Amino acid sequence: MRRSKVFVGTSHPELGRLICDRLGVPEGKCTLAKFANGETSVAIGESIRDEDCYIVQSGSTRINDHLMELLIMISACRGGSANKITAVVPYFPYSKQSKMKKHRGAITARMIANLLTMAGADHVITMDLHASQMQGFFTKPVDNLHAGPTLARWIKLNIPEWQDAVVVSKNPGGTKRVTALADALKINFAMINTDRRRRNAFPISRASPTIRADDGDDDDIDEELPNHMTMSEIRSARVVQGHVVDDDYINPIEETDCNSSHGSQENDFMYSSIYSVASQHEHALGGTIDATGSDDEEEEPHSERLITLVGDVKDRTAIIVDDMIDRPTSFIAAAEHCRMNCGAKQVYVIATHGVFGDDCLEEMEASKCIDRIVVTNTFPITPETRARSEKLTVIDISAILAECMRRNHYGESISALFDLLPIL
Repeated sequence: MRRSKVFVGTSHPELGRLICDRLGVPEGKCTLAKFANGETSVAIGESIRDEDCYIVQSGSTRINDHLMELLIMISACRGGSANKITAVVPYFPYSKQSKMKKHRGAITARMIANLLTMAGADHVITMDLHASQMQGFFTKPVDNLHAGPTLARWIKLNIPEWQDAVVVSKNPGGTKRVTALADALKINFAMINTDRRRRNAFPISRASPTIRADDGDDDDIDEELPNHMTMSEIRSARVVQGHVVDDDYINPIEETDCNSSHGSQENDFMYSSIYSVASQHEHALGGTIDATGSDDEEEEPHSERLITLVGDVKDRTAIIVDDMIDRPTSFIAAAEHCRMNCGAKQVYVIATHGVFGDDCLEEMEASKCIDRIVVTNTFPITPETRARSEKLTVIDISAILAECMRRNHYGESISALFDLLPIL
């Protein structure tokens, strides 16, 4: 890569070094420091005039500091008369805030896109955005790479009898990601839906009889389903405080609500009626439900939910796939439901970004229903954290990022990086 420089920020130096080794180029000379008052200082230590500059800076636990560092590095390269500036952000910060979830909220991801553009970025390379429509926030080109080929290759090499495994989406919003992986591996997939359970709104049907898509005279149902989707079974269970419980379990919060005043019961009935309407295809106040954000909301303490699996994982390996692992609740509940109620023999949790907020990794490590946790190294995970977890596997993703940077520098097509088949 002649007439180019690769600068590595402080958010993920290990990934930056791996990318430079893949490209066969040294890291660009850059001094990153902080003043006594906490301000970030950046100084480029070599000439970059009329050269293509690549800045590798991923999201991290110190997301605000490293985001500001990225913006200052872009501005410094622009001030140094760089020909083209490409921000390589494997884990895009604030990607979960890509829409206004509440009134008077902020679409923060769009603001970050504007900041990168105003700082001087000409191109952005990222991986598995939380919502692919975020590319529309930018006025500059965005390459949203996929970790699917790497994850699919790991599944083939490391999961016994992977041909009989089932790829599971833990929420309706991840169905497209899961179906793409299942189609590439030519295996079946299933879907989990978790909805807030309200008293007298709908019954528990964990032991309900099997429901098959070809029952009755509706023979055209199977033709409308995506490839490898076998709507063979629907099983439901109760989830209280993030764990699957028996039907006879008494939720202390629900018990307290039952003993409340008559007026409160009437209000609960009115709200449950509204919610039961909203649980259909439309909200009570109009509009449609946004499935992609159905699992992004913070769960209420002691809340009770109904978890439903559509598909068949009995005596098979369930592979729960998502774009990131930041909170453990939904993954643990999905794994417990697959193992305890649906008969899965093994459960693998696979995602692109291993954020692991708070005690997420520790709780998933302690879960007896999760056999393996697999993530890529787009998000920095310390060696100490890896050593403490026996279930965690981190896959190196630097090869795809480096190849994208090389092709981008020489003006070659990167469409091959989005195709699953050649890599498999």
